[in-house]
Amino acid sequence: MTVAIPPEAGKDMSEQRAKRDPEGTRRRILEAATEQFTKFGLAGARVDAIATAAGTNERMLYYYFASKEGLYVAVLEAMYAQFAEREAGLDLSGLQPADAVRELAKSIWTHLRENPQWLSLINNENLHEGRYLERSSHLRETISPVVDLLRVTLERGIASGQFRQGIDPLDFYVTLVGMGYYIVSNRFTIDIFTGRNYAEQDRQASISAMHLDMLLTYLRPVS
Repeated sequence: MTVAIPPEAGKDMSEQRAKRDPEGTRRRILEAATEQFTKFGLAGARVDAIATAAGTNERMLYYYFASKEGLYVAVLEAMYAQFAEREAGLDLSGLQPADAVRELAKSIWTHLRENPQWLSLINNENLHEGRYLERSSHLRETISPVVDLLRVTLERGIASGQFRQGIDPLDFYVTLVGMGYYIVSNRFTIDIFTGRNYAEQDRQASISAMHLDMLLTYLRPVS
């Protein structure tokens, strides 16, 4: 005979599991929220759907993240941190400065192509004019290691005479990311408007090579 479990008992069991594995519960909520916010944005994402997908209840979601908006900010922070950790973990010290720039650029552009969720979340937050990211007290910390990595690479290039002086590392980084970001985030409209599909591997390789030539030409000393 099947015994029905009252809703209150189900909530209690869910909370007991969460207390036994708080990090796992928090991770599952973030993963489920990432899916919801990617598909539906902040306005369309549903807290009950996130809780169900995470195998918990809404009370635990509010316990960990205080609000739907707080969860949204946490998802953005996690995505940016993952991106920055990947790039900051690159070992470029043994490469020639130009090769180091190539390696960093390729790594960033590959990440953009392979993580459409990241692009969807960024695009959604730009629709909100960055007002939720502005609440984050940790976000800017994530970009510093990547920009420092680039700064050290540029300094090595200047010291060896391969790069010119006066290059702002943050401006260069933003330009580098923007080159790869645009052709991925706008790939559908570019294809419709121009008839060229930059999601195709040969197109990716061709335009990436052009972007690298442009970046490295800019870095060369002025004769």
